[in-house]
Amino acid sequence: MNKNPRFFCDNCGTEVGSEIKACPYCGRVFASVRCPSCGFSGPDNIFENGCPNCGYSSSKTKTPKIIKAKPQVKEPPKPEPLPFWTYIAAFLTFFGIIALLSYFILR
Repeated sequence: MNKNPRFFCDNCGTEVGSEIKACPYCGRVFASVRCPSCGFSGPDNIFENGCPNCGYSSSKTKTPKIIKAKPQVKEPPKPEPLPFWTYIAAFLTFFGIIALLSYFILR
């Protein structure tokens, strides 16, 4: 039984070699390696004997529990509320324009 670590693309799930820098199927560039069991990330050279954090895929571990990686979805940043003085400035500007218009119309 082969106990060497196996590498998979996080994007499409295709098995790739450890020396590959981009997925040949979907083109995603690999910046680091992530353990599918515990989620630890790091450069590929520290994963030569399995995950340094949990031992996943090393010859020392028993049958590891495989957790399928979930795609990471980034939420758009929430806009910050405007400072209170902007509401006051808008209020004064609005009523200033109304006052000028009413002055010229009623004149």
